[in-house]
Amino acid sequence: MEIITWFVDLILHLDDHLVELLRDYGFWVYLILFLIIFAETGLVVTPFLPGDSLLFAAGALAAVDSSNTLSPLWLSATLVVAAILGNTTNYHIGKWIGPPAFSGKIRFLKVEYLLRTEAFFVKYGPMTIVLSRFAPILRTCAPFVAGVARMPYGRFQAYNVFGGLSWVLSFVWLGFFFGNIPIIKDNFGLVTIGIIVVSLLPVIVMALRKHPAVPPASS
Repeated sequence: MEIITWFVDLILHLDDHLVELLRDYGFWVYLILFLIIFAETGLVVTPFLPGDSLLFAAGALAAVDSSNTLSPLWLSATLVVAAILGNTTNYHIGKWIGPPAFSGKIRFLKVEYLLRTEAFFVKYGPMTIVLSRFAPILRTCAPFVAGVARMPYGRFQAYNVFGGLSWVLSFVWLGFFFGNIPIIKDNFGLVTIGIIVVSLLPVIVMALRKHPAVPPASS
């Protein structure tokens, strides 16, 4: 229960927590944000970490940072690298571990996540690597599934780089230009929830659809 309370507080007051991180750690906040985005995209067991909302909040903070520690350009560059390296790591993990990881023994690796991401791959092909950037859970699973499916590495990286750039730059700069508008700043918790809900819509839609049946194991 305490973890849930902490997580809800983190989401509702993400902007305040970022201000505290910047105040307490200064330049090291780049490394902290790098590690969060890297883990959210690179470790298939951490899809619960903030992604879209964190990028937006970081961009908003960069716009008003009086210490000039948080540069929007350096922030963008740092988080783009984190997103690209995260997906690359996740791809290699998927290629190495493969389908046995979704046997149900690992709590956070649910078969339905794998099936939803595979269905996304079937419908959208390699563009899934780009499109999934904007959908929590799918964002974490997509590069893993690409590795499991042995997607050609060169093609994966092309879409990975494009997707990482599109995702990070869009949210960071939306936060930079719009995150401090009074109505947004005064209701930042609600805006954060709104970003999460909108980002989750593709996952919700796929969850409501009939999932493809899991083929029986061969004897």
